[in-house]
Amino acid sequence: MMTLSKSLSGKLAIVLGGSQGIGATVSRQLAQEGAHVCVLARNKDTLDDLIKDIQELGGKASAFSVDATSSEALASTFTSIHKQFGKVDIFVHLVGGFTQFIPFEKITEQEWNQVLQLNLTSAMLSTQKIEPLLKDGARVVYIGSIAGLGPSPSAKSYMPYGVAKAGLMTMVKYLAKEFGSRKITVNSVSPGSTATERVRKIRGDDGLLEVAKGNPLNHVLQPEDSAAAILFLVSQQAKGITGSNLNVNAGSVM
Repeated sequence: MMTLSKSLSGKLAIVLGGSQGIGATVSRQLAQEGAHVCVLARNKDTLDDLIKDIQELGGKASAFSVDATSSEALASTFTSIHKQFGKVDIFVHLVGGFTQFIPFEKITEQEWNQVLQLNLTSAMLSTQKIEPLLKDGARVVYIGSIAGLGPSPSAKSYMPYGVAKAGLMTMVKYLAKEFGSRKITVNSVSPGSTATERVRKIRGDDGLLEVAKGNPLNHVLQPEDSAAAILFLVSQQAKGITGSNLNVNAGSVM
């Protein structure tokens, strides 16, 4: 059995893009804190494995297979969750990423649109669909990136991804103002390159070690680092924080 602190007992959390990497860690930790976690992702097998792990450790979790880039599919899934479990206390959006570095002169219109669709447009559309189902005083957190602050001084950067994340962090400020009258907080957490399976495929372990050499802590960031920041922002302790971006990058960008 996992040790439940119960700080989120009775809370309903939706984690979109929560089956792998930072998302899976966030899903597990929310359940460990006592929340009922609805994990949404495309890969049903990966989802089912995660939900089984959480439930076997004593947590409450449900799986929903959905394409996060389809606003219609998201609306249907959110409505189904609302009918089953009620209004939502926590919404964490972790959809994003890219699959390869492409030189600027070779970036196609299709590549550009796909990266922005995945990292920015999906966040806006999913928030439109979830907003009526949020409780007053709910917590909304997005996954940003230090790429949204500008090119990395110590590692290869990818402009479409950085532009999308910069837009996301600006969107957070607009939504914080939009939702403020309902006491809903809206924030983002921006990791540096983190040792997830996806990032390992892109950078390799040697690349992650090289990135770590460029930060003051010489630390290879782990999914738990960003998950801890997200858990803080959804907690009662963070009730006075909104419209903010929390960098989790071991000091690589300050």
